[in-house]
Amino acid sequence: MKLLIINPNSSPSVTERINAAAQAAALPSEEIITICATGAPELIVTPEDALIAEQAVTETLAAWEGPLDGVILASFGDTGLNAVRAARDLPVVGIAQSAYAMASVIGPRLSIVSFSPSMASALQKTAESYGYGKHLVSMHMVERSHWQDPGKIQDDYADALLALCQKAAREDHVNSIVLGGGPLAGLASKLQPKVSVPIIDGTTAAIATLRVALMAKLKP
Repeated sequence: MKLLIINPNSSPSVTERINAAAQAAALPSEEIITICATGAPELIVTPEDALIAEQAVTETLAAWEGPLDGVILASFGDTGLNAVRAARDLPVVGIAQSAYAMASVIGPRLSIVSFSPSMASALQKTAESYGYGKHLVSMHMVERSHWQDPGKIQDDYADALLALCQKAAREDHVNSIVLGGGPLAGLASKLQPKVSVPIIDGTTAAIATLRVALMAKLKP
């Protein structure tokens, strides 16, 4: 299985985070390549950022040469998902779609934890667009966060994010927690030993989703 992960933002350090999470989840038979979208914003926060990033994603994939079995879009807006699906005849999944789907399988009560209040509206909107709004019982964001390098967000706010995950598990009685945002890729496994409910990493969930889709496609 050869997969291409496109980070819809242009941050090299976030792309490195996503790639590290992907390689940790990969099986020996899988080849996973992670790239960022050329010309995209460094981080997708506003609707304007998303529009620019969607164009960058489609152009980046159009320029890609070589065989692929599937594509993962690694932003929690699933930026460019419909456009990429229309352009390429192969399975395409977003990390948000995959994370929320996995959460709904684990149980009916979901919380989202992320690194900035500016992310809250987009995260909620995406969950609702996929029909998982009824499962979303809480959202917790790191207050007054700021950063220069998006790739360092999970290091700088690891303690705050852990405290929010513990709060969601303890007070909201959720069945699972989704870490929202590409910069948090790979953090779930680090926080999990200290949190009593499953923490879902979008990159890992997307890879698992594509495995299932490709196995179904190969069946006669």
